Amino acid sequence: EVQLVESGGGLVQPGGSLRLSCAASGFTFSSSAMTWVRQAPGKGLEWVSSIYNYISNTYYADSVKGRFTISTDNARNTLYLQMNSLKSEDTAVYYCAKVRSVYYSGSIYEIYDYWGQGTQVTVSS
Repeated sequence: EVQLVESGGGLVQPGGSLRLSCAASGFTFSSSAMTWVRQAPGKGLEWVSSIYNYISNTYYADSVKGRFTISTDNARNTLYLQMNSLKSEDTAVYYCAKVRSVYYSGSIYEIYDYWGQGTQVTVSS
C-alpha cells in the first residue's frame, strides 16, 4: 500500500525558513518522480516543484524559484522541500504526491496518483 506522510509545517515569520518532509512507503522511491503541490486559502491547487529521482532533475514554479529546494533521501525514502525567504503568499497547505507517467493516444501525460494528507504552512508576523 502506497503511503505518503507529510510533516514539518507550522507558523513562521516572513523571511523565515521551514523544511517539509514527506515519508514514502509502498513503492520504489528511488526510481520514482515526486512533486509538491500547495493550496492557499480560497484558491486552487498550485504546482510548486518536482523531482525526477532516477535522473536527479528538479523543476520549480517561478513563484518559488531561488527560494525553495526539493530533494530526496533515498536511504530514508523521504522527500523534502526546503523553503527559505518565506513570504505571506506562501501560506498554504502543502501536499506531496507521487508522479506517474501515462501513455495515451500518442502522448505521455503525468498524473499524481497518490497524495499525502497535507501540512499547513502559515507565514505571518
